[in-house]
Amino acid sequence: MRSRPADVTHKGTMINWRALDNVPLLFYILAAKTLLLCLGFAAAKVFQRRRAEAELRRRAETRRKLVQDTQELLDSTKED
Repeated sequence: MRSRPADVTHKGTMINWRALDNVPLLFYILAAKTLLLCLGFAAAKVFQRRRAEAELRRRAETRRKLVQDTQELLDSTKED
């Protein structure tokens, strides 16, 4: 079994085959970075959704309280 040479010349170009030894590690690093980015964006979306839902609940509560106060005011004016 022949081992591949470290440098092969083909039409004046030098190819360093040892540089390709790190490619699998680089792919693992790229996959890990991509996964972390995806998880980060997903967490940001969850945070934004929760904040928006809390704002909607707050507005609904304010609207409900306003309607209740208005109804109580109308009821008190009817009694007079």
